[in-house]
Amino acid sequence: MSTPRSVALERLAYTLAAPVLAVAPNLYPDSPVNTVVQLAGAAGIGGWILAGKSDEPGAGRKILRWTPLVLAAAVDVAAGHTGGFGPYWLDGLLAATWAAAGSFVLPFARHARRNHRPALAAPAPQPAPAVAAEPTVAKPDDGADMLTREARIMWERAGMPARTHVVKATRMPGMRHDMILLLRASETGRPITGLSPEAVGAVFAVPASDVVLADIPAQPGRQGGPAWMEARITPEANARRRTKPTDQERWIDRVAGPKGGAPGSELVHKTRDDERGVTFYRARMADSTESPRIDLPKVCRALNLPEDDSCVFVLIDGSEFLISAFDTPPLSAIFPATRELLTPDAKGMYVCGFTITGQPVKTMVYQHDKNAAAHGLTLGVSRSGKTQFFAINMAAQSLDGQVVWLSTVRKDEKTTVLGRYIDRQGSNALWMARQLRAAKALCEIRADMPWPHDGQPHDYKPGDPRCPYRQLNVYADEFMTAAQDGDFGEFIQKDGEDLTVTGLKYGIGFNPAGQSPFAHNGFSTEMKDNLRQNSRPVIFNMGSPGATRKAAEGTMENPYDVPTIPARYSRSEGSAIERAIKGEADPENGVSTGGVAVIVLDNGRAVLMRSLYADFDTDLAELFPDEVNRLTDYEISELEKRGLWFDWNEPVRPGEFWPEPDEDDEGEGRSRRRGGGGGGKGGSGRGSKSGGRRSEQVASPRQALEAIKSLTDA
Repeated sequence: MSTPRSVALERLAYTLAAPVLAVAPNLYPDSPVNTVVQLAGAAGIGGWILAGKSDEPGAGRKILRWTPLVLAAAVDVAAGHTGGFGPYWLDGLLAATWAAAGSFVLPFARHARRNHRPALAAPAPQPAPAVAAEPTVAKPDDGADMLTREARIMWERAGMPARTHVVKATRMPGMRHDMILLLRASETGRPITGLSPEAVGAVFAVPASDVVLADIPAQPGRQGGPAWMEARITPEANARRRTKPTDQERWIDRVAGPKGGAPGSELVHKTRDDERGVTFYRARMADSTESPRIDLPKVCRALNLPEDDSCVFVLIDGSEFLISAFDTPPLSAIFPATRELLTPDAKGMYVCGFTITGQPVKTMVYQHDKNAAAHGLTLGVSRSGKTQFFAINMAAQSLDGQVVWLSTVRKDEKTTVLGRYIDRQGSNALWMARQLRAAKALCEIRADMPWPHDGQPHDYKPGDPRCPYRQLNVYADEFMTAAQDGDFGEFIQKDGEDLTVTGLKYGIGFNPAGQSPFAHNGFSTEMKDNLRQNSRPVIFNMGSPGATRKAAEGTMENPYDVPTIPARYSRSEGSAIERAIKGEADPENGVSTGGVAVIVLDNGRAVLMRSLYADFDTDLAELFPDEVNRLTDYEISELEKRGLWFDWNEPVRPGEFWPEPDEDDEGEGRSRRRGGGGGGKGGSGRGSKSGGRRSEQVASPRQALEAIKSLTDA
């Protein structure tokens, strides 16, 4: 048996140190060796003291390890006080005795690692008795097939996970390794708890992601409930699902998950229409009480569709939704307006455009269900297609026998062309103010007009041949700008609001258009509510999706369901990253989407459509009736009595909007009115405000502010 290295080293140290202890004090009394040995002995004495005071176990071993140093110092001191090497070589005998005792006791090699041996007073550990194996109860043969028997053997080798028993194992059709395990609790009346996919996967050496645990219902001849469970082990199917998933599997894995583009949804079916070049994904929420929350770009990435807002669209209907992926941008098509499309049906509906899927979109010239006229609300930025929509809407109303008035803030080519086919048209704020004032007076006139069948006045009933007057549609283009006019904006805003509230029962519909639906731009809350609830609002490009949603707010159950108007008609070309790397310019796709609008239907559902196109460069007579519809002679005569029927392009008449000035101010006021009066269609009618208001008595803070303003203008 070989000597341990630590023992050999310690004995070698004693053998080499013994001659030094005997010789050094006698030959070299002042040698540093003596000092080092004596200091080591002092340190050993200190170690004894600390070990004796310590309450920790092992104090004896610590004292024993310090003893060689203390004894070495004692031998060194004794050798220094004897003459020579002492009587009978006493110094050598003491050093030899010290080395022999250290080599025999070995205080460092044997007693340094106390953890490798039990404490002196501790009893020796006894080996634990072996646990006797419980006798297994012989299970009766239930006629299980070979697959079930093999599954049971593997299950029992794993220690019966969660204290369950394999009742039956069924191989999945066409699979070698995929199977379904029917499990039940080993003890009757105990539920299965603690069983995890990891535990099942460890038994059959498959990943936990390939294991699905599910509860099973009771069936005839078999119980169900918490004591039963089904484990589906599908490594082969999952491998195929990861590489070649079906449409349903791709939807579940990449779209319907919590982090997918449509969480909580399920795919109903995928349909391809080669004739129209479109693929439809129809889906619904698994919980029919939830509303779809769709992130369309994320859905496109999950389904490997082009992330292009000109080709991919979503339509939401309750808890269902439809994603349409087109091969080419569907909104790039042009749908020419025809008289056949614009002729209203028996319910006052006509086709105003087509959806991305080619469905006709209808709007109304009157409200058949409410038995009343209809308002209109058209919003959009400049060059978005508002005037084009005016043209087809006016043509449909004219084909229904209705009267149309159109006012704009400034003269332009299209409104001038439309003026040839309607009753009246003008192009300044003064003209708009006179138009609204006359329409407001018509409400009073029609309220007293007797109907021929009984001689009594009645509310307007669209389509009733007994009605003595025609429906009047008052258009106010750029209403926002006109309502902020310094001279006539106050009258335009007030009369427009009154007409919106009271005009329908007298067969008068108000159709403002502008770039903003907000109150500070002329649309009061009452006006906005009446317009939205008595029309089908048409919202063209508002500049951003957020502005479009804001414009549709109040007309829909959920304004965030408003479809986004694409930024272009053409498809995205190439990769922006590749062009940036190569230093190439982005393609000029064009950003104008004139004619594309969101129309809010009666059920509060917003639909993206391309409105019909009316070509102003050709003759619009094919769209409008041969004769222009006019007011009745009775209505015109009543307006003339009120001083409201004349050429509305004339300058402001004395006392028309403000009281006449006094004689002292007559010259100044008259000169201002004549100088700024709006002669012709381009006139603005400015100049009479300050002179006409100076003679008013100041009786309220508002009148005081008006007086200060008039003085400032003067």
